[in-house]
Amino acid sequence: MTATFDPDALECLAAIVEEGGFERAAQRLSVTQSAVSQRLRALEAQVGTVLLVRSRPIKPTPAGQLLIKHAKMMRLLRADLEHDLRDLAPTLARRPRDEGRISVAINADSIASWALPAVTPLVRDGVPLEIIHDDQDFTHEWLREGQVMGCVTSLAQPLRGCRLEPLGRMAYVAVACPAFAAAALEGRLTRHNFHRVPFVAFNRKDDLQRDFVCQTFGLPQVVLQQCYVPSSEGQVRAALAGWGVTVVPRLVAGPALQAGTLVDVAPGSAYAVPLYWHCWNLDSDVLTRLTHALRDAAATWLEPMA
Repeated sequence: MTATFDPDALECLAAIVEEGGFERAAQRLSVTQSAVSQRLRALEAQVGTVLLVRSRPIKPTPAGQLLIKHAKMMRLLRADLEHDLRDLAPTLARRPRDEGRISVAINADSIASWALPAVTPLVRDGVPLEIIHDDQDFTHEWLREGQVMGCVTSLAQPLRGCRLEPLGRMAYVAVACPAFAAAALEGRLTRHNFHRVPFVAFNRKDDLQRDFVCQTFGLPQVVLQQCYVPSSEGQVRAALAGWGVTVVPRLVAGPALQAGTLVDVAPGSAYAVPLYWHCWNLDSDVLTRLTHALRDAAATWLEPMA
């Protein structure tokens, strides 16, 4: 017989991990910290194993990851039900449900350019969306671990129990402020001068700057001087301030390029990153609407797949 788990206990487990501790979980759920501990102990007793590793940050065990994924599936069912009920009873109040959040992981460059306008209609319709950002090579880890219901990623390998849809290719451009480009690069980046200038990367996991240089100049491997700014818009501002060169989506750099406050230091480069949407393979109206929204926006803003 399949075990039946207390929905409040499942949400409690998910909240502890999402909020990073018992106290913040209690605040989110509007219960006492003692109640949070009691619900977790009862759930662990029912399952017969430990569900959390008491580390910093708190992490779920493999069994805990499975139950958190189950809790998120229940959120999808609630979101679908509330949407259907509103269609039948338009006067039904849209109650904010923080514990019912729909979590997805989207790479930072997509958030900065095309993804937010895509999902805005869903948010306005009452879908309690939570967007988690990471590098496009790592967003799929959030999905693999069951922490999100879908992700935009550069990886084309489908995950078990998930469906995959190609979105398009995001074009990138290497930019710098005109004064820096003239003084440090004599106007443009070459295979002979790239190693002399700093590059502004997203974070230490970001290989995009190196990949761009390797592809543009036909080099197998390079070592760059790098500093880090963890947002696409921040990388553009750093370039405007003369920090160095940065490789960012053409969609993000476009206004500054048109205004002449940034210049393309590698004209003719055709560097683009393919993006894919992965999500749980469930019959869910919310996931279907989210998939359609991202696919339609990508068709407008991204280059078609090769």
